[in-house]
Amino acid sequence: MTNPRRSTIYALLAVLFWSTMSSAFKISLGFMAVDQLLFWSVVFALISIGMVLLAQQKAKLIMDMSRNELLRSALMGLINPFLYYLILFEAYNILKAQEAGVLNYSWPVVLVILSVIILKQKIGWISILAILISFTGLLVISTRGNLSRLDFTEPVGVALAVGSAFLWALYWIINMKDKRESVSKIFVNMLFGFVYILLYMMLFSHIEFPSWQGLAGSAYIGAFEMGITFVFWLLALKNARNTAKVSNLIFLSPFMALFFIRIFVGEQILFTTYIGLMLIVSGILLQQVSIWHIQLVYGRLVLWKRKVGGGRN
Repeated sequence: MTNPRRSTIYALLAVLFWSTMSSAFKISLGFMAVDQLLFWSVVFALISIGMVLLAQQKAKLIMDMSRNELLRSALMGLINPFLYYLILFEAYNILKAQEAGVLNYSWPVVLVILSVIILKQKIGWISILAILISFTGLLVISTRGNLSRLDFTEPVGVALAVGSAFLWALYWIINMKDKRESVSKIFVNMLFGFVYILLYMMLFSHIEFPSWQGLAGSAYIGAFEMGITFVFWLLALKNARNTAKVSNLIFLSPFMALFFIRIFVGEQILFTTYIGLMLIVSGILLQQVSIWHIQLVYGRLVLWKRKVGGGRN
């Protein structure tokens, strides 16, 4: 049974928490190294998701997972949280929070590109135009408006931020094909991710107990970026009467994120960041309009065939 009001509350909570993450990443990285932040964030993510798993009495679902499902979780855990956040945190370590956050937000555009390459989906000229508009937004942010010379201010940071968007889009494609129950699946993925970061720390770094500021930051990131917020979002979609309307609330996130960055991180938001973000979001929205148009045309064709064929499919 749907509950639109409850759906909106859960969705806004998810958007609110995700909007604070650019600030949380940047502030926390001031107190601890990238790998330390990832390790402790994953620890707290496991704790938070584990508590939800026990509260919903879904722990037994893990025992029922097949070998192939566990292998898929091993792959998904490698991508996210391990590689995705390792690269994303490093991007935040190099770039301004506003730049890393907005560049990472390009993942829906990357998702379309990977869908063409991996899923062999066909796209029309509207989708191509949408990609070009969003790509222009990426250039505006990466060059801070110096498009004539294409002078990238922090090329490594830009490459890492955009690379993280590719990883998240790849994770999303794999996740779409995985029909397991969401909370138990996320927990197992996170568990594999913890194994990877633990091995990484043993081989290339060391584990140290952070300051209270770093511990608080990693706890916040683990609980609300990697953990509980996903549950809020799933509940929002579950209670939604119209999932498309609820999903559109996510577009509030990058704009709210800039507000929190200005307040908590103290960055002066660059004009080019606003322009680039508007271009990226415009491209994503144009892509959605294209999908809605295709679905509408397809729906009308189905109805027409049924009328002509006397109700036959």
